[in-house]
Amino acid sequence: MQSRAISGARILQAASRAAARPRTPLANGRALWTANRHLANSSLLCRRFTTSPRSSEAKATASEAAATKGGVSASASSGLAPGEEVHGFVVEDVQTVSELKLKAIRLRHATTGAEWLHIDRDDRNNVFSVGFSTSVSDSTGVPHILEHTTLCGSEKYPVRDPFFKMLNRSMSTFMNAWTAHDYTQYPFSTMNAKDYENLQTVYLDAVFKPSLREVDFRQEGWRLERSDPTDSTSSWQLKGVVYNEMKGAFSDAGSLFATRAEQQMFPGSTYQYVSGGDPAFIPDLTHEQLVEFHRTRYHPSNARFYSYGNFPLAPQLERVGRTIGAYSRLAPPTVPMDVLPFGEKQVTEFGPVESVGSADKQTKFSVSYLTNDMRNVYETFSMSMFSSLLLSGTSAPMHKALIDSHIGADYSSNTGYSPFTRQSSLSVGLQGMADKDIPRVEALIGETFAKVGEQGFERRRIDAALASVELAYKHKTADFGLQLMKSISTGWFHGVDPVEYLKVSDNVARLRADVDRGKHFEALADRYFANSKHKLKYVMLADPKHSQQLDQREQEMIQNKLASLSSVELAQIDEKNRLLADEQMKKEDLSVLPTLAIDDVAERAARYALDMGVAGDCVPVQWRSTATNGISYFRAINDVREKHPDLLPYTPLFCDALTYLGTQTRDMPEIETDIRLHTGGISFSPFVTTDVSNLGHIEAGVSFGSHCLDHHIPSMYDLVLELVRETNFDNTRRLRALLNSLSTNMFNDVADSGHMYARRLSASTLTPEMHAQETLNGIAQVKFISDLARLKDLTPVVEKLKQVQDVVFNRMTVRTAVTTNTGSVDDNQAALDKFLASYPQNDASSDNGSAKSNGKQQGAAATTDGTLESKFATTSERFFCPLPFATNYAAKSTRTVPYMHADSVKLQLLAKFLTPNYLHREIRERNGAYGGGASFSALQGVFSFFSYRDPSPLETVNTFARSIDWITKEHSISDREMTEAKLSVFGDLDTPLSVSEEGMSYFTTGITDDMRQERRELFFDVSANDLKDVAVKYLTPNAAGSSYDDHTQKPSSSIAVIGEEGLAISGEWKRVHLQ
Repeated sequence: MQSRAISGARILQAASRAAARPRTPLANGRALWTANRHLANSSLLCRRFTTSPRSSEAKATASEAAATKGGVSASASSGLAPGEEVHGFVVEDVQTVSELKLKAIRLRHATTGAEWLHIDRDDRNNVFSVGFSTSVSDSTGVPHILEHTTLCGSEKYPVRDPFFKMLNRSMSTFMNAWTAHDYTQYPFSTMNAKDYENLQTVYLDAVFKPSLREVDFRQEGWRLERSDPTDSTSSWQLKGVVYNEMKGAFSDAGSLFATRAEQQMFPGSTYQYVSGGDPAFIPDLTHEQLVEFHRTRYHPSNARFYSYGNFPLAPQLERVGRTIGAYSRLAPPTVPMDVLPFGEKQVTEFGPVESVGSADKQTKFSVSYLTNDMRNVYETFSMSMFSSLLLSGTSAPMHKALIDSHIGADYSSNTGYSPFTRQSSLSVGLQGMADKDIPRVEALIGETFAKVGEQGFERRRIDAALASVELAYKHKTADFGLQLMKSISTGWFHGVDPVEYLKVSDNVARLRADVDRGKHFEALADRYFANSKHKLKYVMLADPKHSQQLDQREQEMIQNKLASLSSVELAQIDEKNRLLADEQMKKEDLSVLPTLAIDDVAERAARYALDMGVAGDCVPVQWRSTATNGISYFRAINDVREKHPDLLPYTPLFCDALTYLGTQTRDMPEIETDIRLHTGGISFSPFVTTDVSNLGHIEAGVSFGSHCLDHHIPSMYDLVLELVRETNFDNTRRLRALLNSLSTNMFNDVADSGHMYARRLSASTLTPEMHAQETLNGIAQVKFISDLARLKDLTPVVEKLKQVQDVVFNRMTVRTAVTTNTGSVDDNQAALDKFLASYPQNDASSDNGSAKSNGKQQGAAATTDGTLESKFATTSERFFCPLPFATNYAAKSTRTVPYMHADSVKLQLLAKFLTPNYLHREIRERNGAYGGGASFSALQGVFSFFSYRDPSPLETVNTFARSIDWITKEHSISDREMTEAKLSVFGDLDTPLSVSEEGMSYFTTGITDDMRQERRELFFDVSANDLKDVAVKYLTPNAAGSSYDDHTQKPSSSIAVIGEEGLAISGEWKRVHLQ
């Protein structure tokens, strides 16, 4: 998983900053859920691509079922009391947090002082993590490179990269590692007890007894290497996984801005450095420094252990106790974390082009204020709520002052409250503005703070914000334990009792009482902003030659290093590179690694009881009655049936506009407050899916939904209906603000998620759905929105949006789904009947069929009645999209077969096989890309290859082709490799679902539980020869294909590369320019 952040929690960290975005401000309640403890997932430098959330049937191991050890029953963790000692750990505190239905147990290792937090909760998706404080005193990225290198082999598991090897030997629901500002964590989650023990053992050995070989440091960190390793006269280049990762991160204009601003904000402290590594300084790090950093930081005295779920605690304490038992207590090194107030200063620097927008509006500007010590839990909670009320959504004072003024395109990327440094800060700014407007923006920021200091915030908005926090904690998510860990980690590593962060109700009640007493938020405004003693005004001017200058500096750095080396030393580097290449190609004995077996996989998939009904006389309703913790979830899909292809590009803008423009009778700030008071948010999004039996049949339209506490059911449906019927598309002033924001953010998103854009672009010529996905979510949409944002007259856009509204919202083509408690079915039925009675109906648009009234599900794949065969023509293309980035992405996609075809399961296994056994080695280890692999979308019928932050994308394209030669002609697939590929697939199939997603597969695609079970059973029987057969049939140059879509069609492939303008692209490539 790769975040937009450049280091640690460096870019606005999830809650208030993400909430500040004007795009779909009401799309979710996470802005305020994270306000309590600012979940830092989006701001962490993660080592790997996250595995798909996965699970399996939990099966207890012998050790988990063992009898009493150390005086405590293995299953009696909930019975522990303060003062008890278990396997060397002393229980310090036990507290029950009733609102979260958990018991928190804090322990400390008697010998080393290592801390442990165990969350005992009735949840099968168990989590474990070990982490260390890793503050830095330079920008070489030592904790980030160490995070990578520790997972490259250890004393007990001396194989190259056991982390990746375990991905296919496990049924984990999550595996990753990340480096934050001042700590590093290694978490995993799984529902299988045997798997939990396996992964815990591997992780513990990796962090406490890693091999830390120089060869792994050179692969993961940085190295000098010839452009052609076989030619001793070829030019030198810098390579390395982390080095290339950070080059890509620094290509993101928003990330770079937030990083540089924070460095300027905290001079003299650890936060003036980039914990993830600055490419200009990464090559200063030596292997010896890496080893020393591990010796002093990766020690039990500096560690935090976290466990969560329903697995017993005692066996875990025993395993960890054995691992760290030989250590004595150590005082870890410290670095300065506090900053001396510097008064007020302004800094101006240069960065990359921000977007494809106006050339005279490329400036970014922000004002940052030093705020509270983040170790004060309640003050931090108050400041998070202050930030959300100040910035989040259209009703926020700063949004009205800055965004509604049209001075800039959107908030700057660092806008929001950042509690991820010892002394927190709050920043406000704009991007996509003219530098001449800096004084005006600065004045507006100051005036708005002064106004808040005088008037505070509207009480209804405060109540709405607190209601969102409370609702969010009742929402049952599949990864609750992992999110809980993220929410407490920053404070815990700074010495705060982590249990204090779990007392959400206490913080909410205290804040309500303070607001009742009056002037609470006014006092915060006066304390931190009226007379700030530490205020930074930061400006970044866009330089179109920024990327070229970085390339030039890199070449200068290479030449300086070469000048300091003798011919003997250069020859030694060549030899080390040869040894690295040999190491990467060496066949390893993986039998030392623990693994699950196929017998550990449940034979049957989870099933979800559904009832089919009708509402509003003729609209199908899918009912799911289950334990929802007092929350009702509503979802609807309107099928447009491809009648108006000219309107398709407008659909994403239409969906965003519904929660941004306001209605004919009320402005959006007023509606927004009601939405937050009564719901967890309202979302609208484009919807496309392919028929499970025919790649030429698709369903396209709009999906929308909401959720609320059961006593707000009528209000939820009323608010959704208000947006559906009454949105004021003539509000061109707000429409222009929305377009400006979308244009800027979409462009920046390409720098962060270019592999996804490359995949969509490459697949857009292959199937109707992928053509639609490119139109809706790809490079084509980025260009489309950019073009609209430059229009002086938005009248034609307004007319198109009104046409979309007329076509999309139609009672004759809508289906609905409700997930709720059994006792709330009647309330939802009554509210839904009322909702549909007033829902728009356009009989003229229902001539392709209408929703049935017999209560049967009308999913896109259940019948061809709900789809329209497209006249789409499949072609093969090669696309190149040049952008001003210092990184690249590549993809190749091939049209194959639909979901129900017998070869579909074989292709899915093939993708799982190729990634760890060939592509990972060639793309990441040898080529130095941050990531790469193969994927198969069974629903879309597309087999894809991809690379991420890739220094040599054209070579990677050749690697894609070589992987098929390798499996079809060179490699003999072993039984172990087949088992691992199947474990990986079954892990994906058994993904734990949030309660709101249970049964949604049937609702959205028409795939029944029986169909899923039938497909599951086919995976068990796939053979090695089957993988070779489908590779030949679909992925070789002379692939014959198979009979499907009612005719025989030869597979077609397309390629896309997104990246540096200077790439040596030649031949018949179709160039795709955004401007």
